[in-house]
Amino acid sequence: MSFRCFIQDLAHYRKMLLVSLTLFVAGIVLGNVYSDYLGAMLKPQIHALREVSGTLSQSSSPELSFFIFIFLNNAIKSLLVIGLGAFFGFMPVVFLVMNGMVLGYLVRETSAQGADMFELIVKGLLPHGIIEIPAILIAAAYGLQFGYLVLKSLGELGARERHERSVKWGAYFRAAGTAAFWITVALLIAAIIESTITFHLVQ
Repeated sequence: MSFRCFIQDLAHYRKMLLVSLTLFVAGIVLGNVYSDYLGAMLKPQIHALREVSGTLSQSSSPELSFFIFIFLNNAIKSLLVIGLGAFFGFMPVVFLVMNGMVLGYLVRETSAQGADMFELIVKGLLPHGIIEIPAILIAAAYGLQFGYLVLKSLGELGARERHERSVKWGAYFRAAGTAAFWITVALLIAAIIESTITFHLVQ
């Protein structure tokens, strides 16, 4: 569970990290460029989040309410993305592209309404996003790696001989467990920042 092992594992899985980042950026571009077409699909999600935000803002302790919601929402989804990667990596792909599209769509719509984008990014995204977004990308990368290993073990990647299909599951699950711990820690810190610093900056 050491942080050093975590960093070493990230270097080992750097290809999946790159794939994860690419899918997320692709989602942002899609959400931004095709906002007119994707609005019908994305607006209900954004509306639901706004309703939750409004409810939390009216609680007796908004900061604590936001912290609990943000942390549990991000942590649970990140851990699920790792585990559900077993289904051939499908869920991590959907997770990355959808989250990217929502972000790209929000930036496009907010900009169209005349908002100060520099202030929005610096105040509304950067304080917590600099920790939260990498943590989510790492979680998705481990989910993608899980899917890759499942496909490899089934011989779906061109490896027909048994020795070519062998997978070191122990090494992966050890690395995934370490990653899950540090991802949770990172999301805890990000949730504290988002529910305090970001909350007051964009209130």
